[in-house]
Amino acid sequence: MTLVLAFGVVMLVSVALSGLAARTVLSTALMVLLAGALLGGGGFGLVEIPSDSGVVSALADLALFTVLFTDGQRAGLPALRQEWRSSGKALGIGMPLAMAGIALPAHYLAGLDWATAFLLGAILSPTDPVFASAIVGRADVPLRLRRLLNVESGLNDGLALPFVLLFLAAASHETAHPGEIALELVLGLLLGVAVPALVALALRLPFLGAEPRLQALGPLSVGIVVYAAADLTHANPYLAAFAAGSTIATLTPTAAERFEHFGDLLSETTKFAALLVFGALITPERLSHLSPGDWLVPVIAILLVRPLSIAVSLLRSRLTGRERAAAAWFGPKGFASVVYGLLVLQSGLPDAAHVFDLVAVTIALSIVLHSSTDVPVAKALRIEPPDNLPTGGPDGTDRRDSGSDPAG
Repeated sequence: MTLVLAFGVVMLVSVALSGLAARTVLSTALMVLLAGALLGGGGFGLVEIPSDSGVVSALADLALFTVLFTDGQRAGLPALRQEWRSSGKALGIGMPLAMAGIALPAHYLAGLDWATAFLLGAILSPTDPVFASAIVGRADVPLRLRRLLNVESGLNDGLALPFVLLFLAAASHETAHPGEIALELVLGLLLGVAVPALVALALRLPFLGAEPRLQALGPLSVGIVVYAAADLTHANPYLAAFAAGSTIATLTPTAAERFEHFGDLLSETTKFAALLVFGALITPERLSHLSPGDWLVPVIAILLVRPLSIAVSLLRSRLTGRERAAAAWFGPKGFASVVYGLLVLQSGLPDAAHVFDLVAVTIALSIVLHSSTDVPVAKALRIEPPDNLPTGGPDGTDRRDSGSDPAG
C-alpha cells in the first residue's frame, strides 16, 4: 500500500506541475522517474522493488500495450497508406542500422561478446511510443512527421522481439526456433485485426449499439480481449495492440474518436506507474560497477546511432530538413526495452545483469534528454507550446487541450 500511496502523491504533484512542464524543458516523465529514484532503495528506501519482480514486468508490459493500442487508433489504414514509404524506410533500414550501431560499442567498449552485443542492440533498437507521444500527440506538429513517429514507434516494438529472442538464444548457446517466432508475429497481427473487425461487424446488426456515454468503453473492451487472447495464444502482444487500434480507427472511426481522450488518460496513468517503479530500480549500487566504456554505450546509442541511422534511412523522403532532424533526434528508449531487458535478466544468461544495467542507464538517459526536449523540438519546427493552460480558477474554466502535450 505504500507504493500505491506514493503513486497517488507523485501523480498529483506531476499533474499540478504539468502546466509549467508544458512551457519549459521540465518534464512530467522526468519528475516521476526522479520521484521513483528518491523513493526507492537508492533514496529514502520507502519502496523496495527487486528488478526481477513480477510487478515491474507486468507494469511495463501493460503500459506498452496500452500506449500502442491508443496510438494505433491515430493510424488508420488511410494514414498508413499515405506515409508507408517513410515509415517503411525507418523500420526496414533505420532499425537494422540501429541494432548494428549499438552492437559495435557494446562489444568494443562494454566488453560483451558479439551475440550479447547484438542482443543489446536488438533490445535498444525500438523507440518508445510513450515518449514519442510528446510529439505525436501535438496536433500542431506537421502531420507527416507525427505519422512517421507514430507508426515507427508503434511497430518497431513488436518487430524487435524476434531479434531479441534469436540473439538471446545465440548468446545462451541454445537452438532458436524462427518458425515459432514468425508464428507469434503472424498471430499477433491476425488477432489485432480479427477481434475489432468481428466486433465492428457485429455492431452493424440492427438490434446492437452503444449509447453515447458508453461508446468509449467499446474500444477498451476490445483492447482487453486482445490483450488476454494474445497472452493465451502466445501471440505477439505489441503487434496485436497496434494492429487492433489501427483496425478500430479504420472500421469504426467514431468509436476511436470517442475513446481518444479516455485512452490518452489511461496510457498516461499506466506510464506514470511504470516510470515510478522503474525509477525505484535505479540505485547507486546498480550503477557503481559500470566502467567508463559502459557509460559511453548509452551516450553513443542516443546521440550518434539513432540520429545517423534515421538520417540515412530518410535521405530521399518527402520530409523537410527540420522534420528529418526532428525524426532523427526523437527516438526515445523506454518500456519495450524495459520488458526485453527483464526478459534477459530472468533468462539466466551469464551477462544478464550487465545487459540489464546498460539498458537501464540508456533508458534513464533517454528519458532525461527526450522528455525534456519536446518543447525545444517543437520550437525548432516553429510551433508554439500551448498557451491555454489552466488558470486554477475555482470554476474549473480555461482547461488545457488534453492532446497538446501528453508526455509532458
